[in-house]
Amino acid sequence: MTAQDRGLLLGDGLFETMQLRNGTVPFLANHLSRLEEGCRILHLPSPDRNMIHAALGRLAAANSLTDGSVRLTLTRGPGPRGLTPPATPHTTLLITTAPSPGHAPHPVRLHISAQRRDRQAVLNRVKSLNALPAILARMEAQEQGADDALWLTHEGEIAEATAASFLALMDGQIVTPPLSAGILPGISRARLLEAGLCTEHTLTETDIPHLQGAWLVTALSLTPVTAIGAQDMSPQPELTARLRDFLYDSP
Repeated sequence: MTAQDRGLLLGDGLFETMQLRNGTVPFLANHLSRLEEGCRILHLPSPDRNMIHAALGRLAAANSLTDGSVRLTLTRGPGPRGLTPPATPHTTLLITTAPSPGHAPHPVRLHISAQRRDRQAVLNRVKSLNALPAILARMEAQEQGADDALWLTHEGEIAEATAASFLALMDGQIVTPPLSAGILPGISRARLLEAGLCTEHTLTETDIPHLQGAWLVTALSLTPVTAIGAQDMSPQPELTARLRDFLYDSP
């Protein structure tokens, strides 16, 4: 990556964070499909899948890492000064690994962000390198004594957290906001829906006092939520264990 790279200068690119388990990346095809859809939206050339497969294997072996995480970062590459991208981009692909933390994530408290999510914003659908809204929302939450922020839409619907999909237990059923709430199409979220372990359901701020539990879910972790604003959430250890087993321990 050079000093002229648009990913560095403008956040012009995408990324995927993936689990590394026993030296391989589970559901790699799902991640690459989402990356390719993001490339289509941003008019970026998609990286070659075979090259990524080979690079992941070499990198895990070189780092002597069997369990942890992999981050794939794709930028438009170097370009002239200004916003207009080059007619023929020369993309930059960066793949890094990190070891597993070795423990389940600690439960978190959520703050309802003062920011509001635009349901129609195209960047909701991609894992963009433009993370400033999430950074500011996370900082706002921490200033309020919380760990993370929960975004609502302008219409008052619950969307997602700053870097995770939102799950809730409502009337004995696990539900998650629909994509129409302007959320990222999460890989773990999609797997839970496909397996029938949760359903899509529109949630609003007025539903929060009626939730029996809540979680944040990513490709790497399932995190219980202990409170949303002033509303405490009941712990759900059995459901948490069941969801974690399906997402991260089952073959």
